[in-house]
Amino acid sequence: MCVIMALSPVVVNPALADSKGQVAQSAKAARSAAAATQISQRDLQCLAEALYFEARGEGAQGQRAVAEVILNRVDHPRFPKTVCGVVNQRGQFTYNKNARIREKGTFARVQKVAIAALSGAPRTLTDGATYFHTRQVKPSWSRRFERTTRIGSHIFYRSGVRRVASN
Repeated sequence: MCVIMALSPVVVNPALADSKGQVAQSAKAARSAAAATQISQRDLQCLAEALYFEARGEGAQGQRAVAEVILNRVDHPRFPKTVCGVVNQRGQFTYNKNARIREKGTFARVQKVAIAALSGAPRTLTDGATYFHTRQVKPSWSRRFERTTRIGSHIFYRSGVRRVASN
């Protein structure tokens, strides 16, 4: 859960470290990157958790694309103005916010993606998308938005543009 609001180095839950401290090494790198760019711990934790639960099965590009959507929403006037506000917005993301992170290595990888995104990595993958869903579903809202791309198992859309039927 998102519990720390200070702008300070990243703290990774010690329970996520294995006996060899592999996540701890990743945490050290995360602290360095976060300190250099002044990333909010709270934003980092919220974004990393969202990436873990929404896109952990994707490759790095798919995870970056989901991070783009979240940050595009932060910048969009229809959505909350913070990362945690966006990922905790009711009915927007399907993961259970109380679920446990069980794959330590995967969480360490999505944390790196989150740090890069929050550090200002270019958002060039989704063409301004503010919505996405997996290919396994076809939500009714998808007809109202412009499809921008498909990356991995996700399809991305942007708002503000009405799709026109073609005959």
